[in-house]
Amino acid sequence: MVKVEGTLDELREIFGSAERASRAARTTVKETKKAVKKTRRTLSKWQRYVKNRANHIKFKRGPKKGRLDLKAMSKEFRRSEK
Repeated sequence: MVKVEGTLDELREIFGSAERASRAARTTVKETKKAVKKTRRTLSKWQRYVKNRANHIKFKRGPKKGRLDLKAMSKEFRRSEK
């Protein structure tokens, strides 16, 4: 390990400002994120059906009250496909 001594200004002159380096790294990361954006696959017909709030059928009573009734939704989905 090498020991470096000097005033703060001298050290900044030798090694460069850490703030500038971190700022440059952040901008580089942002630029690469935009360039390497993942392509999303298209949703299946069922996934699009479930995503639409108008198609939601919920349990009205019992312990599952308020949850989606996927069984009833799947019946409606299959009937609507014809």
